Amino acid sequence: MKIAVIGTASTAYGEWWDKSLRQLLAESQLTALTDAGLAPQEIQAIFVANMCAGQLSSQVNIGALATNILGLHIPGTRIEGACASGGLALRAGIAAIESGRADVVMVSGVEKMSDVSHAQGTQSLMSATCYETEGFVGATFPALFALVTRAYMHRFGITREHLAMVSVKNHKNGALNPRAHFRKEITIQDVLQSSYVADPLTLLDCSPMSDGAATVIISTPEFAKKIGKLNVSIIGSGQASDTLALSQRETFTEFKATQHAAQNAFMIAGVTHKDIDLVEVHDAFTMAEIIALEDLGFFEHGQAGHATVAGKTSLQSNLPVNASGGLKAKGHPVGATGIGQVVELTEQLHGRCGARQVHNARIGLAHSMGGLGSTVTVHILAQDV
Repeated sequence: MKIAVIGTASTAYGEWWDKSLRQLLAESQLTALTDAGLAPQEIQAIFVANMCAGQLSSQVNIGALATNILGLHIPGTRIEGACASGGLALRAGIAAIESGRADVVMVSGVEKMSDVSHAQGTQSLMSATCYETEGFVGATFPALFALVTRAYMHRFGITREHLAMVSVKNHKNGALNPRAHFRKEITIQDVLQSSYVADPLTLLDCSPMSDGAATVIISTPEFAKKIGKLNVSIIGSGQASDTLALSQRETFTEFKATQHAAQNAFMIAGVTHKDIDLVEVHDAFTMAEIIALEDLGFFEHGQAGHATVAGKTSLQSNLPVNASGGLKAKGHPVGATGIGQVVELTEQLHGRCGARQVHNARIGLAHSMGGLGSTVTVHILAQDV
């Protein structure tokens, strides 16, 4: 498997009161076309990741919106898989190329979340869980992740300080990212003293609701070579699922879908964990990053929190995690998040990330998770040699 990434773009993430869903999407699409050096007419299909626009922006049929922006009549398809929507859209684009139906595909993600109340946004996000057994009785996403966090803390003995270090690290990275929602460093005490959202999670343990869009343009290696863009490729892609309801899981401290998706991606890519130079993981909550690193196979279960405190996931380590700032600091415009991770990896592999550049980066991994690990994708990207 080898799918060339020939163009990338991302808006800055944040609260964009003066920009509509359409404007954010258009900005990322047009900038990606410029980056690829392509005309709109060269795109043969578009897949757009989005979760909440129907509920928060009164806009569905976003595939048609994406093709309309470019003045095209090609296939345009919206892909939804909760917070993993971006990863799923990328897999749909890959499938279109591998099947021979297209040589050049645009994959975008977009979300507009700041135009509604926090309560509306929270309710919309809860649709990613099992409404019948969780949402109906009043559970929120932070509350469910608080249950996961308590179970993990009880089983492995980590402290709130371990969790706080995840946030501190990611804010430090985000301060170096001009597109990040939050560009300010914080301390452990800032995290511990921020308001509780769902004990033991405080406000600074949780990612924000953001506006933003991201786009990647992918192609066959042959097309990329023809236009002189064969520099970074997707070499592995995996997807897996787990129960929608947390109550049906065998354990709260592992997300099986991440494990299976990672196994598939590594097998297809033909690389090992030691080959990975940087990782972008789905840190919607600080606990999520710790569990993801263990489920992906980079640390033994119970050890990722200790590894974070020891600096083994910092920007200067052998395994920089969330150099972009992650969801925690870069932001979490749900539909755009998974695509934004791939944009970050591509730019890192091109050496275009300035102060947050990971030196000698050749292979990167992106992990995107919908719900509480109900839907997961893993992608591995590499420099072409």
